[in-house]
Amino acid sequence: MIASHRFRVWWGAAAMMLVASGAEAASFPCEKAETPDEKAICGHLPLNDLDVEMAVRFEILRGLLPMGGNAKLRDDQEAWLQERRSCAADVTCLTKAYEARLKTLRGVFSEFAKQGPL
Repeated sequence: MIASHRFRVWWGAAAMMLVASGAEAASFPCEKAETPDEKAICGHLPLNDLDVEMAVRFEILRGLLPMGGNAKLRDDQEAWLQERRSCAADVTCLTKAYEARLKTLRGVFSEFAKQGPL
C-alpha cells in the first residue's frame, strides 16, 4: 500500500513537472505576483524554472514524509520563503536562495533513494 502510494506520488509529480515546464509557469500564478521576489521570478525564466523544480520537489516530499517530517518540511519552507522575500528583486540573491534550498531538498531525496524500494 505504501509503495503504491509512493509510486502514484512520483508519477503525479513527474506529470506536474512536465505540465509546468511546458507552460513555463511558476509555482504561483504570475498574473497575481505582488512582491518584488515574485515579480522577479516571473520575469526571469531561469528563476521560474528553479521555482517550479523547488515546488515539485517540495510536493513530492510532502507525500513521502511522515507527519513529523512534514511539519519540519513546512516550517523549513516557511523560513526559506522569508529568506527568498528578503532578496526582493535581486536575481543573484534569489538564484543563490533557490540553489541552497534545492540542495537541501535533493539531499532529502537522496536519503529516500538510499532506503531502496519498500
